[in-house]
Amino acid sequence: MKFEISAQKRETQGTGGSRRLRRMGKVPGIVYGGNDGPVNIELDHKALFQHLRDEKFHASILTLDLAGAKLPVLLRAVNMHPFKLQVQHVDFQRVSKDRKIHMKVPLHFVNAEKSPGVKEQGGIASHVLNEVDIVCFPDDLPEYVEVDLGNLSVGHSIHARDLALPKGVELTLHKDENPVVATVVIPALITEEEEAAVVEAVAPSEVPTTEQAAPAKEGEAPAEGAAGKGGEKPAEKAEKGEKKEKK
Repeated sequence: MKFEISAQKRETQGTGGSRRLRRMGKVPGIVYGGNDGPVNIELDHKALFQHLRDEKFHASILTLDLAGAKLPVLLRAVNMHPFKLQVQHVDFQRVSKDRKIHMKVPLHFVNAEKSPGVKEQGGIASHVLNEVDIVCFPDDLPEYVEVDLGNLSVGHSIHARDLALPKGVELTLHKDENPVVATVVIPALITEEEEAAVVEAVAPSEVPTTEQAAPAKEGEAPAEGAAGKGGEKPAEKAEKGEKKEKK
């Protein structure tokens, strides 16, 4: 699928100029690379935002129509507003057909439901990576790399070097690097015994009621009306003390 976007050279510079553009429904940007110097540009926000919602737009050679001159470019960076659905700035890089490009392309996972790990062993497919870094010439750039999970069993994985890459496409991996792309695992289950243990652990402890008050700690006076040692109440002890004094 070919994407073409229109842009104009941007005359306004600085933070203030960029804010004015955004209020007018425009997006400030820049195009750089190749044999020419960087050029500040502006684009229509609505048209650009619609393109950005398409996964292929992020990993394709785009055609940038800049004042009538059509340039092959790659989308290199998109800055979004922290909480608004608004593009703040966008970067494009010029592409030369005779130079290899470095890109991130998405992974498309297929046949998970046919794998022995899912179909026969009750496992689920876990996607560890969603994209890979590749190097290729512009004409060889794929829209995505397919990951076939059809032969995976529980506990087994597909690694980056196991991927079937299109002709002319190479992974950008270090010599000993081979990350896991996907695996099939058994989902964690909570047994009835474990559930009962959890319920018992979080059950509230018994709280003494007014009829069954907690015993006083050593050195503390019992609550008013409560019996002390020997079953005597405080009032009874006080009365005996008064009688002794009279004698």
